[in-house]
Amino acid sequence: MNEILAIVRAASDLLRQKLEAVEAENGLTLEQYVRYLTMQFYLTKDVQRHFFTIASHSSLVTKPKLREFLVAFGLEEESHYRIAYKDLSNLGQELLPAPIDVKIWWMYFDPIVLSRPFVRLGATCILENLGGGSRDITKRLLHQAPFVTERTSRFIEIHMHEELPHGEQVLEILEQADLTPSQFADLEEGARTGALLYLRMVDWVLKTDSLTTALLEDGTRSHDESLCLHS
Repeated sequence: MNEILAIVRAASDLLRQKLEAVEAENGLTLEQYVRYLTMQFYLTKDVQRHFFTIASHSSLVTKPKLREFLVAFGLEEESHYRIAYKDLSNLGQELLPAPIDVKIWWMYFDPIVLSRPFVRLGATCILENLGGGSRDITKRLLHQAPFVTERTSRFIEIHMHEELPHGEQVLEILEQADLTPSQFADLEEGARTGALLYLRMVDWVLKTDSLTTALLEDGTRSHDESLCLHS
């Protein structure tokens, strides 16, 4: 797992740099926080599909503990998009259109999870461990933002993983799963891809991705996106 841990550390360092820049520039804005909750809504909605699909894959037939973990993990994660939406509602804000990089995430991982499930698990290693290196900054940003209250911060509090140490659990169960060299290679590929896509999402959240902002955002919500609010 050394390669995976190295990717996690590199991605965590990059995330910390981005958050340090936010802290130095007058702190977290309401717009950035709304964009964060919006991004997480689309990223976590239906996420259980991936974990259930991986659990059913033939390559896990000799890994019952990993299968059991993935099913439980999927069940635990499947309602998180509703928590993000509730935080938005409590802020008095509406869901924004889905960021392009979240759409790319789903377009990439939906097909590959059927044939190479460990690529998606490599991305999970990133998602569940990325924020640990900047938890102190995140707490300061939240504490200093007047719009962040107990009623508007349930999603991010869960995903700082102080209540649920998912990051450690994912790494531990994979380390114990007796993976083949090709499966480890898929984990590494997925970790790199997951880190790239997620950090691009962070740029969208912080509005530091000028190209996406200039070319793809029109401030409207499509019919399909508005329907998902009621699902």
